[in-house]
Amino acid sequence: MNVFGLDVGGSGIKGAAVDTETGELVTERVRIKTPQPATPRAIVDTAVEVVRRSGWDGPVGCGFPAVIKDGVVRTAANIDKAAIGFDLAGALGQELGGPVTVVNDGDAAGLAEMRWGAGRGVRGLVLMLTLGTGIGTSLFIGGRLVPNTEFGHIEIGGEDAEYRASDGARKREDLSWEEYAARLDRYLHAIEDLLWPDLIVIGGGISKKSEKYLPHLTTRTEIVTAKMLNEAGISGAALAAVPDQPTEKAAE
Repeated sequence: MNVFGLDVGGSGIKGAAVDTETGELVTERVRIKTPQPATPRAIVDTAVEVVRRSGWDGPVGCGFPAVIKDGVVRTAANIDKAAIGFDLAGALGQELGGPVTVVNDGDAAGLAEMRWGAGRGVRGLVLMLTLGTGIGTSLFIGGRLVPNTEFGHIEIGGEDAEYRASDGARKREDLSWEEYAARLDRYLHAIEDLLWPDLIVIGGGISKKSEKYLPHLTTRTEIVTAKMLNEAGISGAALAAVPDQPTEKAAE
């Protein structure tokens, strides 16, 4: 089954049609800069343009950086606060004239990693962290998603964790890799004590530089880097639109 996957990010909105059996993109990826200001209406218009440029007419899955309940945006940590309460799935569906499923972007990336990437076949408790401007999280037990976890916002040292341990924090404060690893390590230990996961998967652009910080981490949990990389958000968003629970095959 082919589904169009949309990945809404802070700098760009990108998408492509995806073969949801293999996770491969079956059309060329289209990317348009995220509008500024990124109002809900502007995001819808840009996302629709991405789909139309691809010539797609069919089901669409969309990953969005917020808690999503029944297609409605419920939080706005790193997006325009006007998005709270906005029926994104309904607005996109009306414009595109077809079914649209919207999920948290961290959950979308996690779905892709569990089905085709680093979490494939792991039946225990798996936590994926997407380290970018903030910290996106997705949690799986027995291959099944626990949606809308927000572990990037736990308090570390009196501050929001993503303010201290995201890749955005590393860049903003010009931290050395050793300094950043110490921040990330403290966060990971707090997460371990809360969840006792069997595996932690680290994704986001920073996963490409894992040799810079992984050797400095002291967690008891096995940590691996994501395999899907830039395609995770698109492929996972498409997978979220498939009616059945998509990661069961990975957990068999």
